[in-house]
Amino acid sequence: MKLNNLKPAAGSKGRTKRIGRGEGSGHGGTSTRGMNGAASRSGYSHKIGFEGGQMPIQRRLPKHGFKNPTRVEFRAVNVASLQALSEATGNSVITIDDMVIAGLVGTKDLVKVLGNGDVTSKLEVTAHAFSKSAIAKIEAKEGTTTVI
Repeated sequence: MKLNNLKPAAGSKGRTKRIGRGEGSGHGGTSTRGMNGAASRSGYSHKIGFEGGQMPIQRRLPKHGFKNPTRVEFRAVNVASLQALSEATGNSVITIDDMVIAGLVGTKDLVKVLGNGDVTSKLEVTAHAFSKSAIAKIEAKEGTTTVI
């Protein structure tokens, strides 16, 4: 390495055009900020969604709908998935931890078992909620449902 080979590391030189360094640079005078207005002055930072004084789009568009802040959201798991999980693990007792390990639900999800599919063996299922059809299918094979 010699002095004539030295150059800055890639990405270390932030700006390629030098602004505000005289008229000869092509970017002197107003330094590419325009003539007047808040954006031409030092210290200016606009708020998110600011459109230069024009009514912002989030205020122009109509609002509709309602998002219930107390809604309880469940992750649905069908009895067919539980039957497949039971056959894969060879275990008839299925808890939420088993469902998490199998990737059916997340660790913080509330689980509701739905009745889509068939149950072919006795299952003991623990979950936060069950549909009526899921309870009927599980208990038809002498299985049990436990609500946490």
